[in-house]
Formats: sequence, C-alpha cells, structure tokens
Amino acid sequence: QVQLVESGGGLVQPGGSLRLSCAASGSIFSINTMGWYRQAPGKQRELVAAITSGGSTNYADSVKGRFTISRDNAKNTVYLQMNSLKPEDTAVYYCNADLWMDPSGGNDYWGQGTQVTVSS
Repeated sequence: QVQLVESGGGLVQPGGSLRLSCAASGSIFSINTMGWYRQAPGKQRELVAAITSGGSTNYADSVKGRFTISRDNAKNTVYLQMNSLKPEDTAVYYCNADLWMDPSGGNDYWGQGTQVTVSS
C-alpha cells in the first residue's frame, strides 16, 4: 500500500509564511507528477501547484510569485513554500501524486489534507 502524509499546516497572519510537506511511503516504483490542491468551504477543489519528476512546475495564477513547489525525489517528498499569505488562501490543502507501484501503470493518490488558515 501507499500513503501520502502531509504536515505543516496551521494558523498564520496575513503576510506570513508556511511550508507544507508531503511524504509518500510504501511500495513505490516511481512517482511522476506531484502536486498540491486546495479546497475552501463551499468551493471546488483546485490545483495550486504541480511539479514533474524532472522539475517542471505549474502554478495557479492566484499563487504565482508567492508560492514555490519543490520536491526531493530521493525522499519521495514534495514541498509547498507559501509566502505573502492572504485570507483567501485559507483552505484544506491536499497532496496528490501520480504514483506507480510497479511498471504496469500508475494511479492517483491523495493525502488526508492539512488545514491552512490565514487570519489576523
């Protein structure tokens, strides 16, 4: 089995910073794209940022210039550095991975979610 375990959420004041981490563990052959999504109350889940195994990145327009996604392939871990946080960044943040347990193919895996609250 595979698990994605997130950490690093919490309460922060507007303008502050947080760093989220997500570690994949279990029977892993390879991991392609890893990403972070978020879901605010009453809204649909949306992509925040994604990174391929080669390091190519993609960001939602709303976070460009403020958030940075990175990964450590040796540790099967993806990070999200969030700076200049705004109240509208408040949401549950979910880690996602396109993960292969063997060479036959991959599946989408999700973490349990971590709450980020931006408030004074």
